[in-house]
Amino acid sequence: MKKSLITTAILASLTLSACGGSSGGSDDTGPVTPTPTPNTAPTDIAIDNNTVDENAAGAVVGKLSATDAEGGAMTFTVDSDVFAIDGDELKLADGVAANYEQAMSMAVNVTVSDADGATFSKELTINVNDLLDTYKFNSKFVDGESSVSYTGQTARHALIAEFNHYISNTLKDELDDGTLTSRQDVMDVLNKFFRTTELQYDNFPITFTNAKEKFLTDISGSHKNLVGKLAGNDEKGQHKLWNDGDFEGWGAKGSTTPEGLVDIFFGQLADNAEAHINGTIRQAATGEDITDIYLNTNGTDLKQLIQKFLLVGITYSQATDDYLGNEVVDAAGNDIDGSKGLLTDNVSAVSGKSYSTLEHQFDEGFGYFGATVDYLEYSDNEISGKIDADAGDREEYNGKHDTDGDGEISLKSEFLFGQSVNAGKRDRATAGNTNPTDFTKQAMEAFLAGREIINANSGMALTDEQMAELLTHRDAAVDAWERAIVATVVHYINDTRADLDKLGTADFNYTDLAKHWSEMKGFALGIQFNPYSKISDADFTRLHELMQDAPVLDAANVEAYKADLLAARDIIQAAMSFDAENVANW
Repeated sequence: MKKSLITTAILASLTLSACGGSSGGSDDTGPVTPTPTPNTAPTDIAIDNNTVDENAAGAVVGKLSATDAEGGAMTFTVDSDVFAIDGDELKLADGVAANYEQAMSMAVNVTVSDADGATFSKELTINVNDLLDTYKFNSKFVDGESSVSYTGQTARHALIAEFNHYISNTLKDELDDGTLTSRQDVMDVLNKFFRTTELQYDNFPITFTNAKEKFLTDISGSHKNLVGKLAGNDEKGQHKLWNDGDFEGWGAKGSTTPEGLVDIFFGQLADNAEAHINGTIRQAATGEDITDIYLNTNGTDLKQLIQKFLLVGITYSQATDDYLGNEVVDAAGNDIDGSKGLLTDNVSAVSGKSYSTLEHQFDEGFGYFGATVDYLEYSDNEISGKIDADAGDREEYNGKHDTDGDGEISLKSEFLFGQSVNAGKRDRATAGNTNPTDFTKQAMEAFLAGREIINANSGMALTDEQMAELLTHRDAAVDAWERAIVATVVHYINDTRADLDKLGTADFNYTDLAKHWSEMKGFALGIQFNPYSKISDADFTRLHELMQDAPVLDAANVEAYKADLLAARDIIQAAMSFDAENVANW
């Protein structure tokens, strides 16, 4: 038989066998269907990165993957409002940012579903990266201790706030109930706040807010007053001779001093109080009866003038002209190299302390800005005390926040003072503009970066390069601080002009005008105290010539005065390179 025939016979035999044998068989079951393999659920979830930077809203954490025997498409979900899924990426939900100081890690339950709907869930831990966003620096000299200290600055902030609270809420009551019965009584109580004695300080209660600290000594145990730190009253270190002819902005240049101006205000307040004691009803220049002791008849508000001038004459002056300075000789010719400011020692700890002199000097400058240690955590609305729940603002951050969770607000680190608040207010006002400002971020990030350089090198002298970098951050912080102040002056120029538009109508409000003008003038007086100001001496002089020492209230000259205020605003805008839209709407 040929090979081809043998092959054919074999194939035929195999075919018959596969069909069950001969045609005579009776058991025909048909084709056999294979049994399908059952689907199994995924067995694991992994992520290629398990860390996220704090403060980055909506940040992507990492790419998710799943272990599944069958493979195929996988769908991931989370049961959290903090996290979200974008394809196969785990991210923070829109508008949500991690905060290392509140939680060093976060847990999220992730579920994966395969194509058949089988699921597997796993809890993932996401670690939060701690960034430089909180004013907390550990000591390099004493293990376990902080190197930050500025309680003296906080005590003076509290004393200014307490003074303002007294004038606003208590002075008139004490005149009416017989606690104060003479002009001298009034002068004595005003000086209790300004020229506070050691005995007075040791028993000085805090009443302007409900805080953890109940007395000034709870903030700073050593004696503090305001007069000793007013511009001109330091023994050395300032860039002009404030008590020897250089102070200007009220009357002729050199006609008074910063301390002398405070006494002028005190004398006017005491005169108004005496008139009240005697039953005299004073009348404003525009004809209204005046009932508030702090309102003068010429359109000025002593409560505002005193508070604002103390804020700039003490906190702003001390910070920019002393603690954050790098000059080697002051205006009086004193050698201040190494004794004040940023040229002080960083090699050794201050005796009995956990910080160097340089660390402490920088801290004192920061303390006078008035920010909380976690200032960057606040929204502009929260800083301004204008919370909007619809915008995501938090009631517990309304100008203060219990950051350490002890159930109380500490004035030392959890309460916003001074220009840190005005910075937020001005930023808030530009939020919807073409070129919004961010004075709060600029100031705080510069303070943090500068302090980090000092802290990283404590125990050593800064190199020339490190000092140059430190001064760059100092300049940025002081620039933001000045911008917050002069933008506030612009704001009150705008308010004063709007008040004067209503003069002679039923809508005119004398109290509002006096308040707004006095806030404008009080803050504007402080521009001169910053040795790094962008506003020249000549512009400063012209600014106050235009503002004058009281608003113009006679109808014949009010339009010219409004034009002068606009010219003053133009000076500021040009010097600071402010955006025209922001200036018009502050």
